[in-house]
Amino acid sequence: MTKAKNYKKTLIACYLGFITQAISANFTPLLFLTFKSTYGISLEMIAIIPMVFYLTQLLVDLVAVKFADRIGYRTCVIVSQVVSAVGLILMAFLPELLPNPFVGILISVILYAIGSGLIEVLLSPIVEACPFENKAGVMSLLHSFYCWGAVGTILGSTLFFAIFGTEHWQILTLIWAAVPLINTFNFFTCPIERLVEEGEGMRIGQLLRLPLFMLMILLMICVGASEATMTQWASAFTESALGVSKTIGDLAGPCMFATLMGVARVFYGKKGERIDLTKVLLVCGAMAVACYLLAALSPISILGLIGCALCGLAVGIMWPGTISLSAKKCPKGGTAMFAFLALAGDLGAAVGPTVVGAVADAVGGNLKTGLLFASVFPAVLILGILLLIKKFGKQA
Repeated sequence: MTKAKNYKKTLIACYLGFITQAISANFTPLLFLTFKSTYGISLEMIAIIPMVFYLTQLLVDLVAVKFADRIGYRTCVIVSQVVSAVGLILMAFLPELLPNPFVGILISVILYAIGSGLIEVLLSPIVEACPFENKAGVMSLLHSFYCWGAVGTILGSTLFFAIFGTEHWQILTLIWAAVPLINTFNFFTCPIERLVEEGEGMRIGQLLRLPLFMLMILLMICVGASEATMTQWASAFTESALGVSKTIGDLAGPCMFATLMGVARVFYGKKGERIDLTKVLLVCGAMAVACYLLAALSPISILGLIGCALCGLAVGIMWPGTISLSAKKCPKGGTAMFAFLALAGDLGAAVGPTVVGAVADAVGGNLKTGLLFASVFPAVLILGILLLIKKFGKQA
């Protein structure tokens, strides 16, 4: 008698995979000032670190479009965990071993960014290929673990530094590296299915000629920009524009944003089966516009903080929801579709905060004006969803 496959083990491995990505994206920024004081690295040089991280992710998204299916999901996802772990482990040692500590930091960042990029491309199709009911809900719950990973990384690191001091940051780095290291063994043994059978998936050229798919790419760019703009600027905005302390700003801004984003994804994961996804995305888009306007235009600091925090609730379902919508509308898109969606989301995440920063600079460093401009991103998302309903049918 054939033993039933345990797809819950696959789901747990993917949960830990997104927690690994959250560690990769959120831990090193907590060390920026430590790098400055310990190694004498200028803030201008430190600003290169996140740029290298996201650029590497974008390149991995592009490469994965062509090679992930050929190499196989299992091999690629195991590599994602191994290089993430190696990158974090080297972060603890390379800056001390190399003549130029900054080079050691960048090597480590590139390695775990490769892992992060692979995670982003692979985990959604791996879960989509599992025979779960309520795929949209499962996908939303899956993506909530990035939020919980971000909150856990920020709070766990803050607690560690409060007890042991930032001078022992290398030890904490090794502790965080244990997550992908342990998860490597989960991916060795969990069942992994193909999203579409070999030869049945759409080719890249076919995908890129599909008007529906190009619309989904536009939606993902808007989703990435809507989410990342508040993530990247919330701390600076709450401190400078709203005039609150950094501690209060970080807890009420970025940390609460991530928490509410996770809450939205868990809620949709539990209740999403009975909800029309296109309607949900329309509501989320409208709420995000309102949150950006509240943060940018409110004369009262507490209302500005509420706008920043509630934006997490608004954008929470956007990323997994758009992925699920794409999978339903384009079932033969295969791994290439998920890779292009991840690429589009990352592109939006890179461009959105940069554009907002440029707008703020153009008006004398006024971040309120920058965030006011950012309301354009969810507004375009709303127009895109309305076009999707009109041209390609309402049902997701």
